[in-house]
Amino acid sequence: MSGFKSDFLRVLDERGYIHQCSDPEGLDQMALEGPITTYIGYDCTGPSLHVGHLLSIMMLRWLQKTGHKPITLMGGGTTRVGDPSGKDETRKLITYDQIEDNKQSLKNVFERFLSFGEGATDAIMPDNAEWLAPLNYIDFLRDVGKHFSVNRMLAFDSVKMRLEREHELSFLEFNYMILQAYDFVELNRRHGCVLQMGGSDQWGNIINGIDLGRRMGTPQLYALTCPLLTTSSGAKMGKTAAGAVWLKSDMLSPWDYWQFWRNTEDGDVGKFLKLFTDMPLDEIARLEALGGAEINEAKKILANEATTLLHGREAAEAAAETARRTFEEGALAESLPTVEIASADIEAGLGVLSAFVTAGLAKTNGEARRAIANNAFKVNDTPLTDPTATLTSANVGSEGVIKLSFGRKKHILLRPA
Repeated sequence: MSGFKSDFLRVLDERGYIHQCSDPEGLDQMALEGPITTYIGYDCTGPSLHVGHLLSIMMLRWLQKTGHKPITLMGGGTTRVGDPSGKDETRKLITYDQIEDNKQSLKNVFERFLSFGEGATDAIMPDNAEWLAPLNYIDFLRDVGKHFSVNRMLAFDSVKMRLEREHELSFLEFNYMILQAYDFVELNRRHGCVLQMGGSDQWGNIINGIDLGRRMGTPQLYALTCPLLTTSSGAKMGKTAAGAVWLKSDMLSPWDYWQFWRNTEDGDVGKFLKLFTDMPLDEIARLEALGGAEINEAKKILANEATTLLHGREAAEAAAETARRTFEEGALAESLPTVEIASADIEAGLGVLSAFVTAGLAKTNGEARRAIANNAFKVNDTPLTDPTATLTSANVGSEGVIKLSFGRKKHILLRPA
């Protein structure tokens, strides 16, 4: 059992979210005494977050569920600069209008997990452009820059890695860690924020903020990081052969999201149930103990619960039913992902290589050809053996679609239109 007294840290500890904490006893005592305000920063580089961000979002969710106030800080200002952490090359700069559009899109994702509003523990979503954009450079250098040692900044992993590999690090990016540290100080001044959370790769940046706060006269600030997740096989969590696992339904369907969780490796089921669902720990322990084919039932529960959090119970149940009909009954489920193609292409005869690339089940004709050689592709549940075959109107079933399959779990419907 956890040695923490506060619900917040006890829950985070028991479920496996804590990697490092700057002052566990001090933070535990503060969380015990009353609501603490905590932030995690998110840059606005795209319209959606992905599964890699989900761990930090769940930390904010549990923070709020245990009676504290979350801040999802939007990096409208720092997105104009670019974070060098874990990157080998300079981030492409995007326009202010794109940043604003992305910011609004991201809020829709956060609202699935957090309750926003004006209450004492309601989440808020400030933008660091509010204080970074109006900064006077000379004043900022004098008031904030003087607290930073270039020797120390060069020692940070994010900087050292780029320099050792002789990859360019712009002066703009070098400033990023100063701006992030300043965010912590400003959030403390404006909102009484005392804790910054993030992935373990952010530890140095967060400690910078604590140190800057101490030098600039804030109350004691705290850092808490979560582990960087890998799967049991050592792969990076959230990456698939098809790309990132996005958290917006227009970029990744609820069905594909459900399938991502259903395909969890056996050894990760218990860990992922703790980290990515609200399920009680005793129920998770029961599911974790299942062996053999029964572990698949635990994977379905993981998929249902994780999909419910993001897309709602109805979408999760629809995905589960689609999976059941497709895999257990061999039926054609209408809610499978559908790609429209021109009827004229089918009437003329559409090459199977082109069809599987169009459906997104292969990236190139060469990749499709190799899959056919490995007996991985099916058309209407019939194995495909001839890479020169064509799809015609004869392949269109009574439902008006052609079902393309890659292995047992990836299915796309081609619908002539």
